[in-house]
Amino acid sequence: MKTLAVVGLQWGDEGKGKIVDLLALEHDVIVRCQGGSNAGHTVVVDGEKYALHLVPSGILTPGKINVIANGVVIDLAGLVGEIEGLRARGVEVSGNLMISDRAHVVMDYHRALDRAQEAKRSGTARIGTTGRGIGPAYADKYRRSGFRMGDVLDSEFLRRVIVDRIEENNFLLSEYYGAEEVSLEETLASIEHAAEFLRPFVTDTALHLRRFVSEGKRLLFEGAQGALLDIDFGTYPYVTSSNTTTAGIPAGTGLPPSTVGEVLGVLKAYTTRVGAGPFPSELEDEAGASLRDRGGEFGTTTGRARRCGWFDAVIARQSVALNGATGIALTKLDVLDGFESIMLTTAYELDGNSIDSLPAAASALERCRPVYEKMPGWNIDTSQARSWDDLPERARRYVERIEELAGCPVTMVSVGRERSAVIMRDMQG
Repeated sequence: MKTLAVVGLQWGDEGKGKIVDLLALEHDVIVRCQGGSNAGHTVVVDGEKYALHLVPSGILTPGKINVIANGVVIDLAGLVGEIEGLRARGVEVSGNLMISDRAHVVMDYHRALDRAQEAKRSGTARIGTTGRGIGPAYADKYRRSGFRMGDVLDSEFLRRVIVDRIEENNFLLSEYYGAEEVSLEETLASIEHAAEFLRPFVTDTALHLRRFVSEGKRLLFEGAQGALLDIDFGTYPYVTSSNTTTAGIPAGTGLPPSTVGEVLGVLKAYTTRVGAGPFPSELEDEAGASLRDRGGEFGTTTGRARRCGWFDAVIARQSVALNGATGIALTKLDVLDGFESIMLTTAYELDGNSIDSLPAAASALERCRPVYEKMPGWNIDTSQARSWDDLPERARRYVERIEELAGCPVTMVSVGRERSAVIMRDMQG
């Protein structure tokens, strides 16, 4: 099977973009399957930093085909800006990018509703949404009142049907949320301008993907967000609005489930989370602040400071099983270089009982306390390591312990931001 899926096994921000960028070198087609511009991948190539939101990370590798498939929701203006920004930096974006004609579009009223809904929530009810309209866009998709890329290319059809949608959503915005309404003419003008710019990229991507598979091309599926943000199996309701696991690939691409071959799960050597929601291993002390500073833990999309904690093997085990991971890419091991000792969460204590899986109810997860295992740190700079044997023994033992706890081999270890700072452990032993 010539396909590989790269998925996040935590709450996102695991470093999937860097891993996809590296693996794109040996694949032909890179496919984004779900999510929207609320996802952000930071990739460093030859010292240049790129922040990608909708365009697959393979765009930075010449000669690759990049696909934004039907499961993605598209911010039109944002995508136009992203393409223009890449071109301005000398990155080719032309026939190497395809956009599904079935992908849903994020409208102005979706963003307005997203912000208004979050503002109306109070205290712990706040989800921590990015306010980019992703949730409302998916909600309209499932209540069959959304617009797809194929629709916005037909300006006559769009003008005929969008009036009722804007009237309905403006009523909600003004009468229920007390928020500012969106303008019909401004919305139409923005859509029509962006649609014309994007028209050359829009096609039946499912048809092309099936052809690529039949031709024996190597496909790389690029995950957005992380397994713990999955709408079904994440820490609901503090989740995103799509299936972020490998289960979302068939529906998000139009390919059969049998197409998904190997699955590489990405784990950070510690744990982070952006936004609200339970986080059992969160550190609100000097160690947490140190992880944040050393790891540069600020969101690619929002710039928000990420919440930090020790590695959590409970969520790692669950995510490995949920995604059918066949290997793990462990990122940011170098961030732990300066710690005298390192803790790993091996289980939770809930109401006096030890548990080794995530409870479904957020209220129960809020009551969970981490059960820690202590390991010695290595106090040696690992950022220049390029083989398994280059790592200090204590660092190797830490990686091996994560393997044992997660129940999956660690085949890649990242110790820096550049492509070269990745140890291919399955090759190095």
